[in-house]
Amino acid sequence: MKQYNLYLLVALVIASLTNCGDSQKSKNMETFSNQSLTQTTDPVTQKITACLWVETKDAKAVADYYLSIFKDSKLKEHHNYKNPPEAGGGDFETAIIEINGIEFSILAAGPFFKFNESVSFVINCKDQAEVDYYWNALTANGGQESACGWCKDKYGLSWQVVPVEYFKLINSGDPKVREKALKNTLKQKKLILSELK
Repeated sequence: MKQYNLYLLVALVIASLTNCGDSQKSKNMETFSNQSLTQTTDPVTQKITACLWVETKDAKAVADYYLSIFKDSKLKEHHNYKNPPEAGGGDFETAIIEINGIEFSILAAGPFFKFNESVSFVINCKDQAEVDYYWNALTANGGQESACGWCKDKYGLSWQVVPVEYFKLINSGDPKVREKALKNTLKQKKLILSELK
């Protein structure tokens, strides 16, 4: 158990170092680094970054998956690491991706933790066509449909794919509009806007 805790600590420290822009921290990071594949010298501009621990050890594959779905996105960093012997050894990878101007950190360190529905990301869609696109992309190749606009991607991360007009319906001043939208939401997996109106 001590070895696992040390492994976790080192992985988290290194994941945080990949976000650091000053040269001293970069030197410290290289102490643990096996191979730095992509490194940016830009300083951190986002105050809070979601870190996604995926069960694979291939951060580049995870990054490529999300970049293929979200068109306004880019890979900012990708690093390979070897844990030092005192942490039990083993390889892991990190990546930083940007989707619609928001950074996400990917920690690909193996099957220690699983995603669950207590954390999800909402995709605010302009219309039904956009809902269909994201729903189909996220549920393909091992993803799963859930209920009420929720789904999981192939890594088990939960998403809410929601047309922005939906919020107007469920918060309408007209009780009949609200009731119909909420009642029909419970019958749906993917949200179908025309059936909620």
